[in-house]
Amino acid sequence: MGTSTAPSPDTRSHRNRAVVASTVGTAIEWYDFFLYGTAAALVFPHLFFPGQSAYTGVLASFATQFVGFAARPVGAAIFGHFGDRVGRKSTLVITLVMMGVSTVLIGCLPTYGSIGLAAPVLLVVLRVVQGIGVGGEWGGSVLLAMEWGTKKRRGLMASWPQMGVPLGLLASTGMVRWMTSATGDGFESWAWRIPFLASAVLVAVGLYVRLRVVESPDFAAVKSAQAVVRMPAWDVLRHQWREVLTSAFVRLSEQAPFYLFITFVLTYGTEHLGLERGELLDDTLVAAAVGLVSIPVFGHLSDRIGRRLMYGIGIACVAAFAFPYFALLNTGSAGLVLLAIVLSLAFHDMQYGPQAALIAEGFGTNVRYSGAGLGYQLASVIAGGPAPLIAAAILEDTGSSIGISVYIVGCCVLSFVALLLIPRRTGSDPEPRNQERQAAQREQTGT
Repeated sequence: MGTSTAPSPDTRSHRNRAVVASTVGTAIEWYDFFLYGTAAALVFPHLFFPGQSAYTGVLASFATQFVGFAARPVGAAIFGHFGDRVGRKSTLVITLVMMGVSTVLIGCLPTYGSIGLAAPVLLVVLRVVQGIGVGGEWGGSVLLAMEWGTKKRRGLMASWPQMGVPLGLLASTGMVRWMTSATGDGFESWAWRIPFLASAVLVAVGLYVRLRVVESPDFAAVKSAQAVVRMPAWDVLRHQWREVLTSAFVRLSEQAPFYLFITFVLTYGTEHLGLERGELLDDTLVAAAVGLVSIPVFGHLSDRIGRRLMYGIGIACVAAFAFPYFALLNTGSAGLVLLAIVLSLAFHDMQYGPQAALIAEGFGTNVRYSGAGLGYQLASVIAGGPAPLIAAAILEDTGSSIGISVYIVGCCVLSFVALLLIPRRTGSDPEPRNQERQAAQREQTGT
């Protein structure tokens, strides 16, 4: 009773290091992933799918983007298995290298004009590797940060790696914006490669940070208690399939609109509204910068008012903004377009801040990497991947954004139902017993 609960200096040091490593590494991986999306909207249709109509080229380019999303559940299953059996740290090093190598190779890839059909085929292969890497990344990075924290601060701790999204978006969009300004017409012929090649430097930094991280005390306690599951992914699909499915569907209102807000908007704004590409990229940079504040704020709020309530408010805001969003864009006014893009990502962050803890808390520590990763990444197949394709098809068929707004509202309705259906854990505490956790933590920190 009289022992202090304040963390030791060594514990605080390892906790801070885990948060930094998770956030920096995740930011680099999302830089790679988002960079592809920006290029898919702006230059890939001309470089890898020439000789087709503008609409067909855009669809083909977004289709290659989709295969990366389809590969993400595969990455979640593969790396979830090893993350739950071997540890969070080792898998995070591998996923970072996979993303970096595939991104650099995209920057070296010959175009259709040089090698013909082999160019888009190789592009798809590298996109699949990217998808597998980022599919395995999320679970490990979130858990490494969350499992070093306390139960009362899980929302905030798990939100830090989530900031890798706006950081990656800032870095990738900033690089593209800088290169388009510096090279002008040269961007579409050769300068688009530079942001991809720059990933090599970022990965080197990320590896340096991640290799210095200590494994999470929760996972160390699982190993100490000999509670490691032999087939964690299979185990979680057999016994917690409802948690996996509801975790995927609850993301519909967050992930599908997000890729409309950051990727499809570039095509919609430049091709349909005649807006300047540079201005749209600048607006996205501003919105991403706001996310650096809003994501941890909403994660912290979820610790105070509850994960489900915070997430439900976010769903309602995205649904309410679906029609005003396009109305603001359609004005063509610079100020109103900026307002639309900033608000769209702010409402997205209301869900993204608490999302990691909301999903991860539904699974026990010994299957959490697999369960949370599979639920999170399955959304890529039903939400993020098809969203730009669906929006492009609606726009081509109707010539109007109304159908796209209806699509966003529909995603929000399904998400709200999933939020209500997410099972509440009423059995054993998913955390290891305090004594085991504290013993593992002392072993990790050397005290």
